[in-house]
Amino acid sequence: MPSIKDVAQAAGVSTATVSRVLANTSRVSDETRQRVLEAVEQLSYRPNLIARSLRVQKSAKIGLVVSDIRNPFFTAIGRAVEDAAYEQGYSVLMCNTDENPEKEELYLNVLHDENVAGIIFSPTQKFGAKLSTFNSNIPFVIIDRVVNMKQADMVLLDNVTAGYELAEHLIENGYRKIAGLFGNASTTAPERNQGWLKALREHQLKPFGEYFIPPRIKQGYDTTLALLNQAERPDAIFTSNSLLTAGVFQAIRDFKLMVPNDIALVGFDETTWGELVDPPITLIAQPTEEIGRTATELLFQRIEEPTRSPKTVILKGKLLARGSSAKR
Repeated sequence: MPSIKDVAQAAGVSTATVSRVLANTSRVSDETRQRVLEAVEQLSYRPNLIARSLRVQKSAKIGLVVSDIRNPFFTAIGRAVEDAAYEQGYSVLMCNTDENPEKEELYLNVLHDENVAGIIFSPTQKFGAKLSTFNSNIPFVIIDRVVNMKQADMVLLDNVTAGYELAEHLIENGYRKIAGLFGNASTTAPERNQGWLKALREHQLKPFGEYFIPPRIKQGYDTTLALLNQAERPDAIFTSNSLLTAGVFQAIRDFKLMVPNDIALVGFDETTWGELVDPPITLIAQPTEEIGRTATELLFQRIEEPTRSPKTVILKGKLLARGSSAKR
């Protein structure tokens, strides 16, 4: 493996000059910079990032902590964060917590020990409530979920409006007996529930059923089977995340009912399967690319300016009306 001395010898410069070129400082002439970069390419030189981070007291890694990597929403955000970080010369360490506050704390401590430059984090409701007291000087950016932390930047969805628009869409299409399945692990589901209830109240409707359950496929499936086994069934089901949507769809299919003829279905987050099934699923698509890139940009700003005022960016979802909620 070539060393920095090999690069310096090939370029006819000192090792200090090579370091300045790799650090992208302005104290090197264009001609010298070009010679060094050509030598780096010819020798396939890879800088020792660990040594560099120790030397400049700045890591070239950031952490991404998500609650469930199986959720396509977090998968898409992870890709956007990785792309944005790579463009800035950073690598990403991803941690999956399974909505478990103990795992969250464990991984935050691991990332602290790894000396990451910053963390993008989607906390559970329980851990988010105590995040302000978590002893760490690492810059944070919170995504998807609101926390009470003075120096945390946040990138959020306008969940109340999104929930309202999705419920309003069902009502406008003729559905009246609307059940709602909401995750019980974060702040997003209660906000979406708030919008859902607002739309029902405006039309003098009552929830046909309101369930706060673990945001998993199995829980969505089991809750839907219980609903379908009732003497009176809902004519539509509203879900707060894509895993619950998948469980509901599977239960309706296994019960030998048709979407939307027997029961309509709407949910959150774009997925591959949701567009391929017949009929495709109506949903609120979140701007995952924008969420991931905005969070990464805010994190780099926080790293460079640790004392700047925190920013909260609130983005809008987009209603994609498809066959699963066709007019009655």
